[in-house]
Amino acid sequence: MKVALLLKEIYLDGFKNLGNFVVKRYFKIFAWFSFIMFIVVLYAFIFRVSTGFAFD
Repeated sequence: MKVALLLKEIYLDGFKNLGNFVVKRYFKIFAWFSFIMFIVVLYAFIFRVSTGFAFD
């Protein structure tokens, strides 16, 4: 029984902060992705305006 409790404790310690790390990494990647997509949209809009596209 001691071995099972020890393995459980090692498992819990090993994965305790994993969720926080994954969430931080996810939001950092999402923020960069959103910033890059905003730059692409801005470029497309400026390109359309500069070529005389009719926004009817």
